Amino acid sequence: MSATVAANPEPVPTASGGADRTSGYTARHLSVLEGLEAVRKRPGMYIGSTDGRGLMHCIWEIIDNAVDEALAGFCSHIDVVLRADGSVEVRDDGRGIPVDVEPRTGLTGVELVMTKLHAGGKFGGGSYAASGGLHGVGASVVNALSSRLDVEVDRAGKVHLMSFRRGDPGVFAGEGPGAPFTPQSGLVVAGKAKRGVTGTRVRWWADPQVFLKDAVLDLEQLRSRARQTAFLVPGLRIAVHDERGVDGAPASVEEFHYVGGIAEFCEFLAPDAPLSDVVRLQGVGHFKETVPVLDDQGHLVSTEVSREMAVDLALRWGTGYDSVTRSFVNIVATPKGGTHVSGFERSITKTLNKRLRDARVLRAAEPDVTKEDVLEGLTAVVTVKFPEPQFEGQTKEVLGTNAASRIVAHVVEKQLGDLLASTKRNDKAMVAAILDKVASAARTRIAARQHKENQRRKNALETSSLPAKLKDCRSEDVTRTELFIVEGDSALGTANYARDSAYQALLPIRGKILNVQKASVSDMLKNNECASIIQVIGAGSGRTFDLEAARYGKVILMADADVDGAHIRCLLLTLLYRTMRPLVDAGRVFAAMPPLHRIEVTAPKKGQPKYLYTYTDVELRRTLHDLERRGVKWKDPVQRYKGLGEMDAHQLAETTMDPARRTLRRVSVSDAEAAESVFELLMGNEVAPRRDFIVDGAAKLDRERLDV
Repeated sequence: MSATVAANPEPVPTASGGADRTSGYTARHLSVLEGLEAVRKRPGMYIGSTDGRGLMHCIWEIIDNAVDEALAGFCSHIDVVLRADGSVEVRDDGRGIPVDVEPRTGLTGVELVMTKLHAGGKFGGGSYAASGGLHGVGASVVNALSSRLDVEVDRAGKVHLMSFRRGDPGVFAGEGPGAPFTPQSGLVVAGKAKRGVTGTRVRWWADPQVFLKDAVLDLEQLRSRARQTAFLVPGLRIAVHDERGVDGAPASVEEFHYVGGIAEFCEFLAPDAPLSDVVRLQGVGHFKETVPVLDDQGHLVSTEVSREMAVDLALRWGTGYDSVTRSFVNIVATPKGGTHVSGFERSITKTLNKRLRDARVLRAAEPDVTKEDVLEGLTAVVTVKFPEPQFEGQTKEVLGTNAASRIVAHVVEKQLGDLLASTKRNDKAMVAAILDKVASAARTRIAARQHKENQRRKNALETSSLPAKLKDCRSEDVTRTELFIVEGDSALGTANYARDSAYQALLPIRGKILNVQKASVSDMLKNNECASIIQVIGAGSGRTFDLEAARYGKVILMADADVDGAHIRCLLLTLLYRTMRPLVDAGRVFAAMPPLHRIEVTAPKKGQPKYLYTYTDVELRRTLHDLERRGVKWKDPVQRYKGLGEMDAHQLAETTMDPARRTLRRVSVSDAEAAESVFELLMGNEVAPRRDFIVDGAAKLDRERLDV
């Protein structure tokens, strides 16, 4: 018997009649990413994104490591420095990263932490009772995504130095990431440290091969995070230095240091006048969980361990209607909540319902209050501290440890229950005010629900017909429709010719609308401009706002490119944020960007535009300098637009309204919060902060920028 093998065998037919689909897919097609390669290949898995948010996440990872030293009682000062060369440096006076050799890997502690994923002092529970950096990937991820990273450690009387390029250890022969690099493992002793001085300094340059070109660091966000951490770790000093000189700004430093803890933080966050004092609820709970633990041989062994969880909450009810809840686990913010927040919300609702019944504030026929009723006007800071919490993902936005819900709920039920039943005179008055507010919120909600069917696309404070001054669009497709809120009737005429009436609607407003920062709801709705905006958008306002009922997919604020226009945009933004916040949260509010100048080129070459538009004085100077350098002449003087009404319809469409050529600035929640903060300072009831602001800013005023 013999067999013949064809030189080029045909694919073996399958049962379905086709070729074997697996013949071209074998083990050689599989890839194995070693060490930090996985981080560089999929950075979004570790830092969320490769834009500015990813850059900020890298800073948080290094700062959190320093803060963990503060939580353990070994660090009192942290410096964060944004350097002019694009690097970032974080310095602390903690114990310093260990510099001795780890026996299993043969690497020093510095190299181990910086080059190995899931390596650190936070797994066994012996180094940190509670920490923010928990997965052991923070420092190594930052290292992997840096074109250069330098670590200096003061420990045992010596200064130890080590450098890395994209995660690989070595030595740079010069400054910056472009210096010649020689691969080399091990620490270098760079000098002597002062007696008794310890600490760590980490400096890194973000890798342009990984991060987007337009990725920038947000200084205000960094300062906000530093302030938040200083509140959460009483006594810790955090200084933020900005040496970048962005847009010609001088170097600055701002230091944060608080001793009042989360009670002081709660007062800082509160957006309204107080109805109650800050209530502090504290307690401790215990639970058991089975986790893999490294034994002496380096093997993971499933072990049942006992945990202790410390719970600390600060609550303050105010006269307003907005709810502010900030939650933290070992000072790491959990913006999307988790089990500790769900336990808090469930327990506070249950406890207040019980007290409302016992005190007979709620009648027997009335239903229980809901979570929304309890949270109305409440500012709450919820913190828990315990070893090795289980987060959902490296970005640590949600706590997943189940025991936190039960322990937080027990602390709230016991501590808050005792306060609500207190017989002290001051406590009784405060409790009565809280109970009345919660009951009133519940009754308002029930009344609103009963009328909801009759006010589907309007609320009870609106009329049934649209204002006559509205220039509506023909389309009803919310995915396409746009509402332009236009400053002034003069600009309305030009905009009416410039728009596409199929999907672009116009609503003119007269000058500056009411400042709703301090106005009551009734005063706001008596104001014709505010009422018209709410009515035209058609989704109600406040707690009855229904995002799905909004008549337009985009709401675009179109005002002059001057100081008055900026003021009007801020007023409109405050109105939308205070009364229609879901519209802002959904990213459906925009600010149009009309140009400030028009440059007329006298003899444009073929393919060169005759008119150039610039949007700021800085851009104008840069553009004119570029034209002069290229020998292009322009007509003097350059036209400066005083308002939208100076443009003809073609110019307005080309620069501001045509989706193919315009620039829109999406308004985010942080923008709205910043606007609200400025209004509180400049237009609120407190005179002293406003006077200080004016006095401090007088010396910085550039008189040449005054339009007089």
